[in-house]
Amino acid sequence: MLRALTQSHYRSGYLAVSLFILVVIIRLLTVQRMGLMPQDAYYYYYSEHLALSYYDHPPMIAYLLRLFTEIFSKDEVIIKLANAVTTVFSLVAFYFLAKQFLPRHRAGSSLVLLGSTVMVTNLSLVSLPDVPLVLFWTLSLLLLHKAIHTGSGFYWALAGITVGLSFNSKYTAVFLLLGLVLFLLLSSQHRKYVFSRQMLLLLIFLLLTVSPVVMWNLQNDWISFEFQSSNRMSSIAELNLSPRFFFGNIGAQLLLLMPVLFVAMFVVFWKVGKKAIVKRSMPDSDVLFLLCFFLPIVGFFFTLSSVYLVKSNWLMPAYIAAVVLIGIYLTERHVRYHLAVSVVLHVLLLVQVVFYPVPVKSDDTWWGWDQLAAEVEILRERYPNHFIVSDDGYKTAAVLNFYMKEDVYAGNVLGKNGLQFSLTHADLSHLKNNDALFIDSNNSFTDTLKSNEIERDLLPYFDQVKELSPIVITDEEGKPVRKFLVFECRNYRYDQLVQFEDNPIEH
Repeated sequence: MLRALTQSHYRSGYLAVSLFILVVIIRLLTVQRMGLMPQDAYYYYYSEHLALSYYDHPPMIAYLLRLFTEIFSKDEVIIKLANAVTTVFSLVAFYFLAKQFLPRHRAGSSLVLLGSTVMVTNLSLVSLPDVPLVLFWTLSLLLLHKAIHTGSGFYWALAGITVGLSFNSKYTAVFLLLGLVLFLLLSSQHRKYVFSRQMLLLLIFLLLTVSPVVMWNLQNDWISFEFQSSNRMSSIAELNLSPRFFFGNIGAQLLLLMPVLFVAMFVVFWKVGKKAIVKRSMPDSDVLFLLCFFLPIVGFFFTLSSVYLVKSNWLMPAYIAAVVLIGIYLTERHVRYHLAVSVVLHVLLLVQVVFYPVPVKSDDTWWGWDQLAAEVEILRERYPNHFIVSDDGYKTAAVLNFYMKEDVYAGNVLGKNGLQFSLTHADLSHLKNNDALFIDSNNSFTDTLKSNEIERDLLPYFDQVKELSPIVITDEEGKPVRKFLVFECRNYRYDQLVQFEDNPIEH
């Protein structure tokens, strides 16, 4: 009987490993086949204009992409490779973190759980500030745990650096400091570190690490901090309850973690909470540590989603501690169920990437951008003295900048907030009296004809605006999939422009 149980255990382990390897293979195929996303192009645009920080995010994603494209080449696959390799390092760091809390085999199971999620696939495929954030966040948890349990100044200093690098990746890293302080206050065993030389050492190295980002914000009127804080807080303060946002966030997180992990997260929290209430005591030190780096960020963003559109990636760092905690309770059967769902979802993703059976009615797609750039190049030959501008936040302008040799301009040409383009092209006086081609993405098109409507935002800034034939991107069967309206604009009225740098937040 013992032999039968052992054989069953090994067969179960082999199945889980086989399914995980299959997920990894499918992910690699998807990385290789997936085209450029607007986010890839935008953060590559960061990397072409290296700075201490940027309008809407800190600089780590820019440095990462610059490193890989300098070593290899400027190519869509290389950008994807940068994300995938960084995410592999994040998983390695996660395994060492998990081993601080779990036996080796359970740490391996936790690695499989996290490594097979859509969240990790997303990080591997798309350039986001979350790619370096998750790496440095995971390293921070590992080093903070070692620092707290050894008292070593070396680990406290290293933790200060990695927390700082997390902040230099994305501002949500402030939850690392919140989690640390919360844990130290709640843990009677480690409360001594709240006011200690070790904490001072961490703060010194943290401040040194983030000082370039702070200095850049100081030199640029704090626009990055203000963009990420006061602008959003004004919308949140309106307190417009939106069930659509709340349930949309639940759906997004359900997809990122997948059903087994998502449900397990709340079940484990319930078990831990119930046990603490029955015993009328705090959870043990390791469980408390994980909860403090998981609950605050999850609780905050789930609450926020009731009044504000929370992007799915904002919660990603919280799931590092959550998956370790879940690994304490999940059985091999749960792992197999999770992997089976993962295989199905990743097969569907690969089919979507390769064959594109369901067109994405949004600019957040990888499909058709290279074809758009080729068509714009043809237009550029017909109108050689026209500069090119697009106004959809950053997406079309960023992608065209990636593929084309000349600068492509964004919404600040029309007196709007062009995000990083507004800083890179802060002075637009050289465009005065020039003609332009305006490219406008039309996601909800019903035909391939001209719109016969002039974009109102163009009229104050040009003497004449004329609509040209649209650019229509078709699939292999000739079916229209994407449509871009094109306008020829004569004589740019630079003097009419409300200068972005005078009040960057309002425009």
